[in-house]
Amino acid sequence: MQARDVDTLIAALPDPVLLVGRDGRVQAANQAATELLGGQIRGAQIRAHLRQPEVAAMLDRALAGDAGASARFVTASTSAETVWQVTARPAGPGALVFSFRDVSDREAAEAQRREFVANVSHELRSPLTVLAGFIETLQGPAAQDAAARAEFLAIMAREAERMTGLVADLLSLSRVEGAAKIRPRTPVALDMVLRATLAALRPQIESAGLKVTLTLPDDLPEVPGDYDQLVQVYHNLVENAVKYGATGGAIEILADTLPTAPGVEGPVLRISVTDHGDGIDPIHIPRLTERFYRIDRARSREQGGTGLGLAIVKHILSRHRGRLCIRSAPGAGATFTTLLPAFPAAPPDTPAEPAPDTVTEPSHPAAKAAVK
Repeated sequence: MQARDVDTLIAALPDPVLLVGRDGRVQAANQAATELLGGQIRGAQIRAHLRQPEVAAMLDRALAGDAGASARFVTASTSAETVWQVTARPAGPGALVFSFRDVSDREAAEAQRREFVANVSHELRSPLTVLAGFIETLQGPAAQDAAARAEFLAIMAREAERMTGLVADLLSLSRVEGAAKIRPRTPVALDMVLRATLAALRPQIESAGLKVTLTLPDDLPEVPGDYDQLVQVYHNLVENAVKYGATGGAIEILADTLPTAPGVEGPVLRISVTDHGDGIDPIHIPRLTERFYRIDRARSREQGGTGLGLAIVKHILSRHRGRLCIRSAPGAGATFTTLLPAFPAAPPDTPAEPAPDTVTEPSHPAAKAAVK
């Protein structure tokens, strides 16, 4: 094959590709390869451009005749790190073809999976260890101690409840992720969602001695959505305000509409949940929606938190093509704001058609409690 034919062939390939002679010099490179390794790659020694130890060892094996050599090659820019899988294949007796495949997404997904499994294992190990210890004690030294038995059983019940909550949140997160690409379009009235949420959380609100103010305009538009999932969003946000903002004595829930908002299509329904508690250091805010991320692990566990609530909120809002904004500072409370695309309001001279009966039997516990 002529050099011109080789250039034409590899130029048609989307991934970076090099043709390298047995002497280690680059004979041909496509546009993607020159963008990756620089315009001076042609004619250069490949070792001068691929200096990472794993890749250097792979080069030696490939030039020595290993037909299946491959290695991991990492490049970094000001914005991100890219991971490439470099593979060498023989191209006749005198040359090798080096191809580069971007595997960054695959590696990130694998790292996320490992972290997720480790977090779940850790979250379950602690209550299981507590349960095992108390069971052993109740079967032995405290078998006839009524006071100890009552105390231990109460602790065991709390730990079992925490594990049940964790499993429920994991299943909920899995369901949300499974339906992430299916955009809900059923009209949902968020005033009904918010009232259902407050009704379900009334015992916790009263126990915390909080005053909750709900401010809704009369012409609150409906949003295209999944009723049960939106109940879960505001249940999680209000419950967080109750748990972590109780020291402020009050929670305000405010809804209004905007003609537009960055990242959201069309008219926008904005709902803010504000507490006056201890607040959050801004350094933590970018990570609050990560799975199992907690500012204070001990306090979160004491409050019964699983570390998944805001991750679920983020995924549900993403499915609804909405956004979550968080504002807070130490000692100044916190405001969690949701932005959701809303149905356009009906013209003033045209009576709006009644919305279809979209909610028959909500499956979310908060919604069921409110309907009952």
